Amino acid sequence: MKPNMIFGRAFAAAILATTIIGGPAAAFEPEATECIAPANPGGGWDFTCRQFGKVAQDIGAIPGTMQVVNLSGGGGGVAFAEVVNKRNDSNDLVVAASTATATRLAQKAYPGNTSDQVRWLGSLGADYGVIAVAADSEVETLPELLDMIKQDPRSISIGGGSAVGGWDHLKVLIAANEAGIEDVRSVKYIAFAGGGEAITQLLAGSLQAYTGDLSEAKGFVDSGDIKVIAVLAPERLEGEFSEFPTAIEQGIDAVGANWRGFYAPGGMSDEAYEYWATTIHDVYESDQWKQVMQTNGLAPLDLSGPEFQEYVDASIARIEELSREIGLIK
Repeated sequence: MKPNMIFGRAFAAAILATTIIGGPAAAFEPEATECIAPANPGGGWDFTCRQFGKVAQDIGAIPGTMQVVNLSGGGGGVAFAEVVNKRNDSNDLVVAASTATATRLAQKAYPGNTSDQVRWLGSLGADYGVIAVAADSEVETLPELLDMIKQDPRSISIGGGSAVGGWDHLKVLIAANEAGIEDVRSVKYIAFAGGGEAITQLLAGSLQAYTGDLSEAKGFVDSGDIKVIAVLAPERLEGEFSEFPTAIEQGIDAVGANWRGFYAPGGMSDEAYEYWATTIHDVYESDQWKQVMQTNGLAPLDLSGPEFQEYVDASIARIEELSREIGLIK
């Protein structure tokens, strides 16, 4: 199976599915709430926590203000271990997660930790991947960048907010594979603690390109600091994002969507789990969150509770298969 068919058009179509958690409201309600963003400020996980907390507060879904704690390291592994080992029975805690989290779990990159040690709560949309360069770069298209890598792989450094072998890295490898680069491991990828840090290094001249997600890159696009040379979507996005070309229209058949959601401690009570799954769905359904999605180019993905658990399990299985095909794991 070709890699892009695992995270390609079929996946893009799948994210349009909608699942609603039903039943009466849970009896549990936390006195305070906390969201761990497993990276430094400025990245996608930080975006997920802060935007979710703000909208949840605005619609009265949570009591007061949500505390956001940035706990970076290990491509999310530090936060995962913290929750499993020290916060396993917390009912007031959620952790931002994404396809990047599933990727690390699929590749067994969190030593001693597995996906079944936590409870998967729900999603708030999907974020298409982008490949970008500094605004003053001479590179204008994705094929130009990939041709430069073909000619001299060590001359091009691409940075992202996931660890080596993580989702940001994987997106570039999918594109490289589709461009005919036989040994995708020759692509020089540099890992940073978050997407914001990677973009900072791009602007400093330490990198020639950036790989990440549209939501975390948008602010730098708006400020004129970077230019997106490819969106890893099946077709051009709508609205203000329509100016960005897809990889597909440039002859590189690569699609990559990064779901955004949350997991909870494995020992969370059933009542708390239902509360958080319902809260995530209520936020997703709100007009305020629809505006967040439109502003940041998020695609629909509304899965809560057991349905999201099944989705994550399937996502991890697909990523493990893709990682083996590309040679990242044996």
